[in-house]
Amino acid sequence: MLATALASLDENKAEEVVQIDLRGKTSVCDHMLICSGRSSRQVTALAEKLADALKTDLGVLAKSEGKETGDWVLIDAGDVVVHVFRPEVREFYALEKMWQPLADQKS
Repeated sequence: MLATALASLDENKAEEVVQIDLRGKTSVCDHMLICSGRSSRQVTALAEKLADALKTDLGVLAKSEGKETGDWVLIDAGDVVVHVFRPEVREFYALEKMWQPLADQKS
């Protein structure tokens, strides 16, 4: 599932894709992907194409939230959760910092 998600984001030109391994750190998911789209339209398109790829390739019906505004779309595929942001919104929420090891945050 992770490989399919990464491939879809790459094929559709997602920017600054960050992969966070959460195995053993939370029961919510095993992997979190965070990426950006250049506009609200691209954010929505990235989310829709990812959901389509998961359904077509793996038979996974992912849930999504936020497509109405296109600022931040959450795609929940169970073991993999993907956040697609417009750059300004991503910077504001800084989700990567929440999950980085403490040593990485000091640099």
